[in-house]
Amino acid sequence: MSDTGEEWQVARRRKGAARRSNTLQPGSAAAASSQEQLDVGKTVQRIRATVSELRCEEFWKEWKDQLLVAGSASLSKPPENKEDTDQLEKSRDGRISQHLECVCYGLGSFSSCVSARFQLAMLLLLLDAAQIPLKDCSVYDPAFSSGERDVLRELGVTVLTENEEGKRPVNKPTLFYLMHCGKALYNNLLWKNWSTKHLPRMIIIGNSFNGIRDRTIEREFKRDYSYISQVVDVCEERQLSCPSRQIDVFSDTAVITFPSSSLNKLPQSTWTEPPEPQYQHCPDLEIILREAQS
Repeated sequence: MSDTGEEWQVARRRKGAARRSNTLQPGSAAAASSQEQLDVGKTVQRIRATVSELRCEEFWKEWKDQLLVAGSASLSKPPENKEDTDQLEKSRDGRISQHLECVCYGLGSFSSCVSARFQLAMLLLLLDAAQIPLKDCSVYDPAFSSGERDVLRELGVTVLTENEEGKRPVNKPTLFYLMHCGKALYNNLLWKNWSTKHLPRMIIIGNSFNGIRDRTIEREFKRDYSYISQVVDVCEERQLSCPSRQIDVFSDTAVITFPSSSLNKLPQSTWTEPPEPQYQHCPDLEIILREAQS
C-alpha cells in the first residue's frame, strides 16, 4: 500500500445520514498541506490538553462507568482453550489476569478537525480507564497524513497500515471504538465474528444500532445490513450521554455488547454459513474501501 493512501476511495454518505463523517478525501490538497505543516510535538500537546479538558466533564464519568461495567462482564468469561490462556498475563502476586485489546477505525484527520481531536482524546481516556496498554490499541484511517501517523506513534498506540474494512476477527476480549463510522463497517465486523463464541468477546463504542435502524429504510436495513438487523434486538445497548455543546462529536453513541444468553435466543440456523456482505445495492456506501486490484 502506498504511504500516501491515494489508492483508497471515499464513498459519499447517504442522503439524510445523521452525522457528518470525520474522514477527509485521501490525497486531497488540504490533506497534503496539513501533512507538510503538521508539528508533531505541538499536536501531541494539543491532544493532551484536550484529554485534560474532557477529564473534567461530567459526562466523561458516565462513559467511564459504562465501559468498566461492559469490560468487567467481558473479562469475567474464562478462556475457552489453551491458546487463549497462553495470551494472559501474570500479575505480581502470580495470579493470571487478562485485559482488553482495542481497535479504533475512522477517527478522521484529528490535526485539522476539532471533533476528531476530541474523539481521539476520549479514546485515550477510555484506554486509561480500562487499563488497556497503549500498544494494544490499533488505530486506522486512510485519511491520516504521515504526520498524523507520527503523532499517533508518539502517543504510543499502534498504527495499522492496511484497511481491514472492519473485517477483523476477535480472538480475545476487544473494545472497538468506532465513532461516526458507516453502517457497512459495523456490518462487516459482525460478519467476521458471526458466532455465539466470538460476538460476546466484543464491546463496541460507536453508533447506536437502534439509531441506525431508525434512520434506515426497513427493506434496505434487512437486505444490505443483515448482520446488524439480526442482532439489534438481542444485543445490549447502553446509550451514552453528551452535553449539547458536544452534540456533533459524541451524540447517538452507545456501548454495545452481545451477551451469550441473548444470542442463544436466535435460531441455530442464524449462525450457519454466513455470507460475506457485498453491498451491490449500496452506491453511496458510507465507508472507505480499498480500490479493486486490477
